Amino acid sequence: MNPLVEERLPELSEICVRRRVKRLELFGSATHSDRFDQNLRDLDFLVEYQPLELAEYADAYFGLLFDLERLFERPVDLLMPAAIRNRYFREAIDSDRLTVYAA
Repeated sequence: MNPLVEERLPELSEICVRRRVKRLELFGSATHSDRFDQNLRDLDFLVEYQPLELAEYADAYFGLLFDLERLFERPVDLLMPAAIRNRYFREAIDSDRLTVYAA
């Protein structure tokens, strides 16, 4: 696992509980320590939520996004599986997904 993420797992878990995350997965270059430049790169996450009311999704999504950016002190790309329509992009994500939180 990426050392930057691994050293912050307790705080990450607290955030996920507070934001009602069901599953959070890291993907992209951060899953490969040989390709990840800790000084320059953003972090890419795939998120699934616990059941939420429709009106709660925006707060849950943006709250999680801002919490992750504060925690890791860098930009974060946060995607939900249903938003991924391009099958090639989905295959690329699926090839290196790493679960960092599961409720």
